Amino acid sequence: MSTLAVQDHGAVHHGEDHGHHHHDTFLTKYIFSQDHKMIAKQFLVTGITMAFIAMILSILFRIQLAYPDKAFPLMETLLGRFAPGGRLDSNFYLALVTIHGTIMVFFVLTAGLSGTFSNLLIPLQLGARDMASPFMNMLSYWFFFAASVVMLSSFLVQKGPASGGWTIYPPLSALPKAMPGSGMGMTLWLISMVLFIASSLMGAINYVSTVLNMRTKGMDLWKMPLTIWAFFLTAILGILAFPVLVAGVVLLIFDRSFGTSFYLSEIVIGGSSVQPFEGGSPILFQHLFWFLGHPEVYIVIMPAMGISSEVMSVNSRKPIFGYHAMVYSLIGITVLSFIVWGHHMFVTGMNPFLGGVFMITTLIIAVPSAVKTFNWLATLWRGNIRFTAAMLFAIGMVSFFISGGLTGIFLGNAALDINLHDTYFVVAHFHLVMGSAAIFGMLAGVYHWFPKMYGRVMNEKLGYLHFWLTFIGAYLVFFPMHFMGLGGVPRRYYAFTEFVEWNKWLSVNVFITWAAIMAAVAQVAFAVNFIYSIFWGKRATQNPWQANTLEWTAPVEHVHGNWYGEIPTVYRWPYDYSKPGAEEDYIPQTVPLSQTMSSNVQHDFEDNPAGLDAYAKFTAAKKSSEEVK
Repeated sequence: MSTLAVQDHGAVHHGEDHGHHHHDTFLTKYIFSQDHKMIAKQFLVTGITMAFIAMILSILFRIQLAYPDKAFPLMETLLGRFAPGGRLDSNFYLALVTIHGTIMVFFVLTAGLSGTFSNLLIPLQLGARDMASPFMNMLSYWFFFAASVVMLSSFLVQKGPASGGWTIYPPLSALPKAMPGSGMGMTLWLISMVLFIASSLMGAINYVSTVLNMRTKGMDLWKMPLTIWAFFLTAILGILAFPVLVAGVVLLIFDRSFGTSFYLSEIVIGGSSVQPFEGGSPILFQHLFWFLGHPEVYIVIMPAMGISSEVMSVNSRKPIFGYHAMVYSLIGITVLSFIVWGHHMFVTGMNPFLGGVFMITTLIIAVPSAVKTFNWLATLWRGNIRFTAAMLFAIGMVSFFISGGLTGIFLGNAALDINLHDTYFVVAHFHLVMGSAAIFGMLAGVYHWFPKMYGRVMNEKLGYLHFWLTFIGAYLVFFPMHFMGLGGVPRRYYAFTEFVEWNKWLSVNVFITWAAIMAAVAQVAFAVNFIYSIFWGKRATQNPWQANTLEWTAPVEHVHGNWYGEIPTVYRWPYDYSKPGAEEDYIPQTVPLSQTMSSNVQHDFEDNPAGLDAYAKFTAAKKSSEEVK
């Protein structure tokens, strides 16, 4: 009741004072905005920019893997001291891999995906004026932006950026002298990540508070779209998991700067012992890192699952199959994700009994994931499917999730993982199940909610071109890596020409590199479409996809407060598509049940006894009139 009172007060405030918002300065409207819709756009544009940077880094190191002995004078022109004579420096190769992984996992797939769509959709789909704390929301973006700047600035330091891998395992990360990237570059990485985690926590606390306290009248938890469930549970994961990485990073800074030995034992560099470290263990860092790192995988994929569920239901013109099962499976993934981190550590000498426990929990977490997969396929089954660009990307997300997830069964088995762990098989697995699937979920969201963000529609033909080139390119890049891994080709190597037994894989590396370049070129089509559509795209109608959720009841032009006057009331769940007896193939959440008696079913009134009485009278009258006829 208190929530509604607050929102009614907000409605009056925004209704009376609406003119004030037209006089916002450029700074308050576009830079330091507290409007969740503008902050969503800031997250999206920054996330896309970081994705393009990460993509360029990956093309640079893929060229090195395909042509390890060839000099490219252009490389020296672009990279200077990091590519002497036109050949990539081996230490800088590791730095490229490190920063590429860090940017993609944290800055694109966590902040770019959750930051954009949680901000855009939570208030709009729940019927709230804004986030619980708009100021903290603004701060979360600017901490993210600062983290991005600090991370990229590490390319400007003398010895280059961090190069210990995106997992920054000690001792490479704990000893400033271990390798060139272990110095100032690693320090900047750690500062950037602390800023990033502060941003994530501010955002997550805001999302949870908004979902619990600011739903409109009638919007109970079981009337929330699956998108909101996914963002809500992702935020809970972030609040519980990210502080563990902060703890790990603080201990790492102590080891680097104050001579402690949390992660270091006796260290020898170049034959001489480095200052006496005693009693530390790099395995401790792995436990702390992966206690965040595995929930992080689901922080990345769950928003993509929610977005794809919504897009599929809207574009197959069918209710989502097994709504309650979908919610419970999300909750199951959230809980189980905290007890599987050890499967990243099967090769650390872990006690086989403990390895067995982690193996069992890892295989169990496949169950809720499989529930979601079967429900998506059942939603598509015999649907009246509209193949919009958003729908194609949502289906693509399911495809990558299945093909990448199947290899997770191999890697979840401790005995098999010991053979496959440090090979390209793992690279193939996580790039399909996490990287490609989450990116496709994000792109489905961009195409679907672009009209809500910018008031215009993206070009569908360019969207199709973008989809097919990216879909085919991603499979051509990552599928062959499974066979390289089975052949024993190790990951993180700078060149394979030193080893006769791996020379046969050089042609595969050339093929993968050209497939990656093709996929990268496809992103140019997306960038052109995105930028052109913002300014000159076809103007959107209020509800271009004929969807049921609340965001499409808000006016196309952005209002600070989302709706003029009162916030709509919710009467039904969000997936009433193609309901027998209905006049149209969609019934928005704001349509009262009393207006759709011919299509109602008894289940619609399970929490509404008065409505059930009216429905019983209606069906009795209908039955008697049919008997008279």
